[in-house]
Amino acid sequence: MKKVYIFVADGFEEIELITPLDVLRRAELDVVTVSISEKKEVTGAHNVTFLTDALFSDSKYSDAELLLLPGGMPGAKNLNEHTELKELVASFNKRGKTIAAICAAPIVLGSLGILKRKNATCYPGFEAELEGANITGEAVEVDKNIITAKGPGAAMYFSLAIVTKLCGEQKAIQLAKEMVLAGTY
Repeated sequence: MKKVYIFVADGFEEIELITPLDVLRRAELDVVTVSISEKKEVTGAHNVTFLTDALFSDSKYSDAELLLLPGGMPGAKNLNEHTELKELVASFNKRGKTIAAICAAPIVLGSLGILKRKNATCYPGFEAELEGANITGEAVEVDKNIITAKGPGAAMYFSLAIVTKLCGEQKAIQLAKEMVLAGTY
């Protein structure tokens, strides 16, 4: 079973954590939520407290297929200030492994130079922090090993883009139908 780690910081955008978590588990992926603080309880931008599965120091992440960074403020800023997480993301990228970031969280990738010459999107107002990226403004962008999304309203499509990358398009279409997603995927 493919393993996905979702990194959670105080101030995370709740929809951008819960939607991918739910959809990826429906896709039968092994998803682990990870607090980057020293406590498993993390509070979102809208005062929803979430209990993560693990602390950052609990794993080596060698079994990871994908790293996922939810946005929100100050959640994305907190992710971007976590040195060990940034080292993990940089190492993951060097190996060509998949990294997904939504809303303001692509700033982590931008600060590492990962988005240079890649199509990317983010929450409006954070474009300047995506150093070297070709900002498209689309809801979701997939460019090689990087998946970015614009914000909370794109969370379902972001999640299905991850399912497509890890499980194939047919699995994403199946899930979209099962969840009665309006329109076509």
